[in-house]
Amino acid sequence: MTKKRPTIRFPDPEIADPEGEGLLGVGGWIDLDTLEAAYRAGIFPWPSQEGLLAWWSPDPRAIIELDEFHVARRLARTYRQGRFELSIDRDFNAVIEGCAMAPYRTEGTWITPEMLAGYQAFHQAGFAHSVEAWQDGKLAGGVYGVAIGGMFAAESMFFRAPDAAKVALVYLVERMRACGFTLFDVQQHNSNTARFGAKEIPRKQFLRRVREAVQLKVRLS
Repeated sequence: MTKKRPTIRFPDPEIADPEGEGLLGVGGWIDLDTLEAAYRAGIFPWPSQEGLLAWWSPDPRAIIELDEFHVARRLARTYRQGRFELSIDRDFNAVIEGCAMAPYRTEGTWITPEMLAGYQAFHQAGFAHSVEAWQDGKLAGGVYGVAIGGMFAAESMFFRAPDAAKVALVYLVERMRACGFTLFDVQQHNSNTARFGAKEIPRKQFLRRVREAVQLKVRLS
């Protein structure tokens, strides 16, 4: 019989490194209980530069307000034209593997085999979700992340056809709005998230919103 690992108890995310990028701790493992506890506390895993499993709670934190989500005019036109067939959770494994192995990620991937297996199990448990964009019956791109209550934490996206991942993201936000989600966590403010309207809020405010959002009885699909 396989011995169950003890549950990791995270420190208060408010004490995460204020001088760096919000490093809270290094080590541990990824399993269902650990991932759920982390996301409910506003913490996410990301390998350190040394390749070790690390846990983060940045201050400030980047989010996209659902009623401020920005869609460029050309992308909105592409979305309306229906060039892609869109789905939710049709092929989570293909989406996360696409994110891990996208050839244009010249800096390498943060989705290690341990992370891949952990999120695949998290999907099977009903927490991790994917949005797929299909073209001519083939997966053209997608987005995956974690939904707990009314919070969705975006993790990664990839594309094999122009605009496929962006169209999947637009569809995801539409579904979140329709289903009653209140918090869209994108973790970091960068050029990719900024184009969709990402902004930074203080960690204390983010953590309060997490506590409120995870209590909501809503589902993505």
